Amino acid sequence: MTEQVTAAVRELLPALRDRAQEAEDLRRIPTESIKALQENGFFKLLQPTRYGGAAANPVVFYEAVTQLASACGSTGWVASVLGVHPWHIGLFDDRAQQEVWGESEDTLASSSYAPAGRATPVDGGFRFSGRWSFSSGCDHSTWVLLGGLVIGPEGKPVDFRTFLLPIADYSIVDVWDTVGLRGTGSNDILVEDVFVPEHRTLSFSHTATCVCPGQEVNPEPIFRLPYGTVHPFAITAPIIGMARGAYEAHVGHTRARIRAAYLGEKAAEDGFAQVRIAEAAGEIDAAWLQLRSTVDEELALIAANERIPVTLRLRARRDQVMGTGRAIAAIDRLFESAGGKAINNGLPIPRFWRDAHAARAHAANDLERALVMFGKHELGIPVRDGMF
Repeated sequence: MTEQVTAAVRELLPALRDRAQEAEDLRRIPTESIKALQENGFFKLLQPTRYGGAAANPVVFYEAVTQLASACGSTGWVASVLGVHPWHIGLFDDRAQQEVWGESEDTLASSSYAPAGRATPVDGGFRFSGRWSFSSGCDHSTWVLLGGLVIGPEGKPVDFRTFLLPIADYSIVDVWDTVGLRGTGSNDILVEDVFVPEHRTLSFSHTATCVCPGQEVNPEPIFRLPYGTVHPFAITAPIIGMARGAYEAHVGHTRARIRAAYLGEKAAEDGFAQVRIAEAAGEIDAAWLQLRSTVDEELALIAANERIPVTLRLRARRDQVMGTGRAIAAIDRLFESAGGKAINNGLPIPRFWRDAHAARAHAANDLERALVMFGKHELGIPVRDGMF
């Protein structure tokens, strides 16, 4: 299945390039693109096999994401975000999985994980309310994963959970109008005092320890990977793809470019331009290789029935945020060297530049916080954070 999906993704790239401007104009991914990704099985790469998925090595998924993002940054971003959610839903109680995929294995879910919701315990579950921003791809989804704090009897938070809701329990507020990732349709989600049963919630205390109820019915190795690896890497992968797309566009542009300000010099013969291309290629390759090697190392430990140590989990977060930084640094170098035409609206290089910098603002790319956690651990200082 995975080889068929990756081949189908490659065939789809020309169409995605052609629709990149349409996505920006619509402020959402064209329906044709989402439908094509559903038909070729992309969204099932990380889905449990019990529900028609491949439960594939996440590296296969991330590589497909980078290819999609190299054609259209917004499409790659939405594909990655929607595509990683089947993995997360696979960690929930089996009753929740049946509700999502029981009628259709093609069901899609968007998300907004910030703890913007407030939940009050009641018999059998919670009363839940809140408003969340940045729910990418929500217009194409019929379920949503939302972060919320459980409020105890004294009015203080006692737990941080993810709440899984069907579309009947929330509304979408159209607010998305940005300079980057314009095509992602990352609108607000509004929930007004709905009941969420206990089985459709998952505490971050469970994901932090890699012990979740869904593992009882989904024995595939990927469901024992840390949330702090799988999900943040799904944020960095499309940014690496954007860098690849900018690189390809820049190399093609440079081969044909004549520099009028330098007496008709061919840009391809400029040694400084050649150095920038080499530097950018190195940064992009390094970002991808670190991502890939970390996932492979964690899966090898799972295969050996060994626990993934905190050191490796923190290194995964370190490599993830630095991978984002490397990809954006590569795009910046290329943008600076592309000349005056690089700032023309509608061209691929400025679009990739805007999309990547917008993506950098995601909470998963908080460079300093991730590096501080890693540094503390290396120095023997206790680290407490559920995002690794």
